[in-house]
Amino acid sequence: MASLKDMRVRLASTKATQKITKAMQMVAASKLRRAQVAAEAARPFAERMDVVLGNIASAVVGSESAPRLLAGTGGDKVHLLVVCTAERGLCGAFNSSIARLARERANALLAQGKDIKILCVGRKGADQLRRQFGKYIIEVIEMRGVKQIGFAQAQMVADNIIKRFDNNEFDIATLFFSRFKSVISQIPTALQVIPPVFEPVVAEANAGATANYEYEPEETEILDDLLPRNLSVQVFRALLENAASEQGARMSAMDNATRNAGEMIRKQTLTYNRTRQAMITKELIEIISGAEAL
Repeated sequence: MASLKDMRVRLASTKATQKITKAMQMVAASKLRRAQVAAEAARPFAERMDVVLGNIASAVVGSESAPRLLAGTGGDKVHLLVVCTAERGLCGAFNSSIARLARERANALLAQGKDIKILCVGRKGADQLRRQFGKYIIEVIEMRGVKQIGFAQAQMVADNIIKRFDNNEFDIATLFFSRFKSVISQIPTALQVIPPVFEPVVAEANAGATANYEYEPEETEILDDLLPRNLSVQVFRALLENAASEQGARMSAMDNATRNAGEMIRKQTLTYNRTRQAMITKELIEIISGAEAL
């Protein structure tokens, strides 16, 4: 049985832990609002750009003049998995859910006889995938020194992907990230970015005859400029969604940790008081028994 001193040390340690988790919860809550606004602001631009590119690409898809980023290499032998995670832990299942989705895709591709390469953006994703897929990880891009995600970081990642594509290192690239839905809900998402997969255009209810557009310059020239930019935009959106999801998951995890610490403090205090009362009662009985013996 632990002594009273050990119980006091354990109780003090639990209280100190509770203060830390409470502070981390408050910091995550303060960062969440800004990250959520940034992620939600990036969605309409990325979605609209995807629609515009889909309209332009529909005119050249399948032709010999189609840009290589749109047409792809013509094969699907080598797949590049771009896994975006956080640099830090203590955020619940945020990192593990993204890594699990990437792991499932990697296992499925290997079972089909495909070759895979993994590019990790964030240290935690590399840590979780290294044990099983260490030999497939070709690079780890760390964002540890970045306080706030900007377009420059997304441009760097996109340039890295395009450079590898131009060097014929892969055929298909898929981006893995977590889409922010709410504080308690983040959705792991896989998005194919090379060659891009555009959503089919749904005609509006009040639309008349199909409109024909003439582009100046030609569609191929527009796509040559917009496709690399679209890749940067999609990576930027993924990083912003990840930032919001990370803070939401951390806020929820630290709130649960604070509640659990409070419950532990209550139980430890109750045990300490009972043990202390038992020792006092025992000492009183010994004193009374000694006095009666005299």
